[in-house]
Amino acid sequence: MAKKNGNTTEEPLEKQLWKTADKLRKNIDAAEYKHIVLGLIFLKYISDAFEELYAKLEAEKAQGADPEDKDEYKAENVFFVPAVARWNFLLSKAKQPTIGKTIDEAMDAVEKENPSLKGVLPKVYARQNLDPVSLGELLDLIGNIALGDAKARSADILGHVFEYFLGEFALAEGKKGGQFYTPRSVVELLVEMLEPYKGRVFDPCCGSGGMFVQSEKFVKEHQGKINDISIYGQESNQTTWRLAKMNLAIRGLESSQVIWNNEGSFLNDAHKDLKSDYIIANPPFNVSDWSGDLLRKDGRWQYGVPPSGNANYAWIQHFIYHLAPNGQAGFVLAKGSLTSKTSGEGKIRKSLIEAGLIDCIVNLPAKLFLNTQIPASLWFVRRNKTNRKREILFIDARNMGHLINRRTRVLSKEDIQRITDTYHNWRNPDVDYEDIKGFCKTALLEEVKKLDYVLTPGRYVGLAEEEDDFDFNERFTALKAEFENQLKEEAELNKRISENLAKIELKDE
Repeated sequence: MAKKNGNTTEEPLEKQLWKTADKLRKNIDAAEYKHIVLGLIFLKYISDAFEELYAKLEAEKAQGADPEDKDEYKAENVFFVPAVARWNFLLSKAKQPTIGKTIDEAMDAVEKENPSLKGVLPKVYARQNLDPVSLGELLDLIGNIALGDAKARSADILGHVFEYFLGEFALAEGKKGGQFYTPRSVVELLVEMLEPYKGRVFDPCCGSGGMFVQSEKFVKEHQGKINDISIYGQESNQTTWRLAKMNLAIRGLESSQVIWNNEGSFLNDAHKDLKSDYIIANPPFNVSDWSGDLLRKDGRWQYGVPPSGNANYAWIQHFIYHLAPNGQAGFVLAKGSLTSKTSGEGKIRKSLIEAGLIDCIVNLPAKLFLNTQIPASLWFVRRNKTNRKREILFIDARNMGHLINRRTRVLSKEDIQRITDTYHNWRNPDVDYEDIKGFCKTALLEEVKKLDYVLTPGRYVGLAEEEDDFDFNERFTALKAEFENQLKEEAELNKRISENLAKIELKDE
């Protein structure tokens, strides 16, 4: 699974693969290249699963088995892969200049044989900007992911590689990457907090399906049965929906109820009658064009009509509307939603709090999300609270996490564990929960009312003990020096730009 580099430290397989695949990208944008790579990983996965069952059926021919009978594969929940799409066939054509056309035809053939994949697979391999030699090398690279002893575990390996590549492409795309990908550590935190062992899991803005994949992992890690979970989803971006369908299929998850429509969840609720046990979601922040003017009298607005210029409180009520009587939800929202009073948002928040629906609020650190620098928070909503009915747990995690580059922060396993343990201890009546100054506090609704229904954790948890001797002058001096350095760097950059422009002008003359 890993190899040693020059410093004798082991490098994970997925990292090796990413480095090689990224070298082959050359002049192709990451946004376009991800479909090329992820499509091939998916094709390798379904080909491996097909070949495994094919070999078994071949050995059982004497008992009447037919390795070319599509029904045999349907019965085992395995995609039927026609001869022109099988991996060995594609490898035999890998060095030909027409390999791109061959792969596009393979994708078409797979879709025709498997109706659930109709319109899902990419057909982008014959494009002129994709070098056939590089494409052939990419085929060889992906073909080596699961070999020998790893063959039987190819689904797990390929699934892990698919997920890792999704994250790396999101990082490579930057702001646009955040539109289809929620950072893994945030997804892990949401899932660990909610513990979706059994029932219906719903994400009405599901992106590439990360919430579902993590739910499946959670159940498996806790010795549960993945068949005890049924998933429902909706996505308005068709390209992202395709990624979700492949991501779920490679994990063997039933995705017939993960639906695409370009109108979105507000205008076209694809699961109108669904009452889910768990909702896990990361809706887009502060959306202004959500068609709110067309939905002023919608039945979902039980706690107040959300403003037409911001969808945050529309999302909250959409989630609550779809919760079963004992259901619970965990979702990401812009931090501003904790305090906003614009166009009636404060009144809606008051109604939600007074109804006893808000269970926990987590203040997140900056730089977790790829597509926005807007500060974010996690909301946990629960129907039918059996304990702590008139309390809300506040957790301030702003100082957690570590930077993996200048722009991106992630939460560590230890960070996730600390936040999760705090929440579970608070919910468990048999465990002695204690407030920790500067980190967590359980507040009675009367206390929240005194603070005018503001839900910012920092207003409740206070400052940590070690911060009581905070030196303002020292901190101000440090920030001033940092700002002055940034100004110098900017001035130097502008000077170099001006010099280069002058050189270009002279050259043109």
